Amino acid sequence: MHEAHKVTLRTKIRRRLKRIYDHEGNEKLKQNFLRAIPFWIASLITGLIAVFYSKLFLLAESSTGSLFRSFHWLLFIVTPACFLFAWWLVVRYEKFAGGSGIPQVMASIELATPRDNHKIRKLLSIRVIVVKIISSFFMILGGGVIGREGPTIQIAGSVFRKVNQILPEWWPKISKRNMIMTGAAAGLAAAFNTPLGGIVFAIEELTKTHISYFRTALFTAVIIAGLTAQALFGPYLYLGYPVVHGLSVYIFLGVILVAILAGLGGSITGRILAIIIHWKGRLKKQKQQVIFVMFCGLAVALLGFISNTELIGSGKTIMTEVLFTSNKYLPWYSPLVRMTGSVFSFSTGAAGGIFAPALSSGACIGSVLSGWMNLTDSNTNLLILSGMVGFLTGITRTPFTSSIIVLEMTDRHNLIFYLMLAGMVAGMVSLLIDKHSLYDHLKIRYLQAIESEGLALKTP
Repeated sequence: MHEAHKVTLRTKIRRRLKRIYDHEGNEKLKQNFLRAIPFWIASLITGLIAVFYSKLFLLAESSTGSLFRSFHWLLFIVTPACFLFAWWLVVRYEKFAGGSGIPQVMASIELATPRDNHKIRKLLSIRVIVVKIISSFFMILGGGVIGREGPTIQIAGSVFRKVNQILPEWWPKISKRNMIMTGAAAGLAAAFNTPLGGIVFAIEELTKTHISYFRTALFTAVIIAGLTAQALFGPYLYLGYPVVHGLSVYIFLGVILVAILAGLGGSITGRILAIIIHWKGRLKKQKQQVIFVMFCGLAVALLGFISNTELIGSGKTIMTEVLFTSNKYLPWYSPLVRMTGSVFSFSTGAAGGIFAPALSSGACIGSVLSGWMNLTDSNTNLLILSGMVGFLTGITRTPFTSSIIVLEMTDRHNLIFYLMLAGMVAGMVSLLIDKHSLYDHLKIRYLQAIESEGLALKTP
């Protein structure tokens, strides 16, 4: 009788514990589901905006490209005017919408603490999205050597922050830092159609946090944003399928040489930009800034006039031409024109990214060297892609992200070791020029600007 009582008691305890466990399990499942919904919604919105932004960008670039080719002289009117208007939009309506957008996101992640969280609204907001799109549109309309990928990342970060901000009080709390980082990854994935690149970018560039803390949100956000872009654009590759079969046994030596030159070129470009932006920040009078922006516009117009407009703009046309046509060998001055054009365009302070210009500058270096060495088409394509990885690494100091992005752009998985070699070599030589990336320098400037604004507001 005593044994039967013990068995009954044990059974009751077991059933009770099971009910508690099931309840807690269901509650945890519900909480996880509710936390996932904001990421899904923000990712969908990001994908839609990325597609709209891309189409707007392509429309502006194709329209002005044909116009400038027919009427060269218009460059000296349209380019300075567009540069000035793009810069004025940023200065007048949202100064933190200028430039690439990636340093702003990096600064936002650093500010995502209870003490500084209110400062993030200056870097990520609806106003930033609007000014970013319009300002970069006029920059590319004027032939600016800029890209849309960095701006897309800041736009995505703003979308994710806004969705997190409007959640009701009873909603399960979501880390603001993880939300912004996930948004940035989704933005890159949607801009380039490179989901792995978005994930690696979040890990390598944006955070030191272990990925296990936000891996599910990161993966789902990248997938949804990418699928949204694909649903509207189709399953496209950013560049296409270059021919890379029958590579030479010793071509890795060419990859190393291109990576050295491209890495140095990228880091020198970044260093020059950091110096110019620092100097420009000391121009207190608006008249001086207007003169500087006009000068930059005229300089880019002159570069376009000399090169028959082929070497200005985002650079995607250049990459497509050297990879997929018989015109594989560019003139020796093409990398210098691209680098100079990106310096003048980016240093205006108007909105515009540096990812695409960096990739195209690296492609120019690979193309020129391949022509000097008289390589086959396949070997030339490899050096072009290696130059793209090397130059982007020199600017960003993210060799894995650069390698994965170029790999996903072209779907040439047999090149992964060559591209990683290029990224590694470029990353090492770039340290000879500057220990920090351009994004690191700009992030510090944005943090200092926000801090100084806060102090000014507290001063009676």
